[in-house]
Amino acid sequence: MLFRDGPDNCFPDVEDEQATNRLLADNFFTSNANHLTSGKKAFVNFPHNSLVQRIPLMFSKQSFVIEILESCKPDDELLEAVIELHQKGYTLALDDFVPHTAWNRFLPYIHIIKFDIRATPIAKASFFIRHQKTKYSKMQFLAEKVENHEEFIAAREAGFDLFQGFFFSRPEMIQNKALTPSALTTLRLFQEISQEDVNFKQVESIIATDVSLSYKLLRHVNNMTSSRSKPITSFKQALVYLGEERLRRFITFIATSHAMEKKPAALYSLSLQRAHLCERLGKLVTPRIAGNQAFLTGLFSLLDSILDKPIEELIEQLPLSEEIKLALVNQEGTLGQILRLMEAYDAAEWDKVSQFCQELVINESNVADLYLESVKWATLFEKQQQQSY
Repeated sequence: MLFRDGPDNCFPDVEDEQATNRLLADNFFTSNANHLTSGKKAFVNFPHNSLVQRIPLMFSKQSFVIEILESCKPDDELLEAVIELHQKGYTLALDDFVPHTAWNRFLPYIHIIKFDIRATPIAKASFFIRHQKTKYSKMQFLAEKVENHEEFIAAREAGFDLFQGFFFSRPEMIQNKALTPSALTTLRLFQEISQEDVNFKQVESIIATDVSLSYKLLRHVNNMTSSRSKPITSFKQALVYLGEERLRRFITFIATSHAMEKKPAALYSLSLQRAHLCERLGKLVTPRIAGNQAFLTGLFSLLDSILDKPIEELIEQLPLSEEIKLALVNQEGTLGQILRLMEAYDAAEWDKVSQFCQELVINESNVADLYLESVKWATLFEKQQQQSY
């Protein structure tokens, strides 16, 4: 099962990670993959980061064969992920395999090895197959790009167990209309899950307003609980079943694969950074600003750039206080001054930084320290989110 972002049957100009996330989200969250594959396991490509982040663990081990891309680096991180996935019952395959000693320690945990017979001659693959079958009797070998009867016979006699190529079937294009979660809803959820204690009731109310997220959440949880006698039919049941960490992983995964599509990753990072910096600066002014209000102001300060819509139109769709709305739309009030200060600092307009610091009665050196702290916080937050899934 390969990702194509259109009917031209060519790989789109996207990163491997995004392609894998989109394929999984569109086919294993929102549509019946069993129907597409006639109840059999699909082979799905997984690049290095997706494996290290344990993305396959979000899905049932019956869903697919984990195909480790040839571009993966055979390092310790990858080995740890492979061992864990193997122990938990997932089927693992090495794609476009080229024998190398660096992969030897991975072989005890691999179920299928795929050879591209255009890149590795059948005779060369045969020598490797005979040697490995004496060590790993249950390991299977798959010949890719088998294009005629002669190649099929030669591959079978060489010891291959499985076969793939135009000789058997041409690729079939399956078109699905992706249910893309509202980026606005996703950002509201990010605000909720970034709290120390997740407010499940609030998360439930947000998810209930987005048909795409609602559908994906219920499908995802019921796929995970297929052995239960009764399906999970309410958001509350689903959220309680997932728990805080898996809920964070689910929302972060969906957001990564859809909400920031075609936008630079730095835009998302800057939103997080501004949220934290605004919250910290809000504690220095008099009177102090509630942390949640300041956090939201910073988080949504780039909403118009992210969603390509006027900020006035977007703000009306969020249940925000008048102080936040005035800050975001007109840069008025104390929150508005803090936003102007952050923008001036981003642009290295030091005269304006001094001016705004005087107006807010904030020490400039404190702003410098908090700015660096916010950059570190945003980086750590993203890393923790990645590690959680």
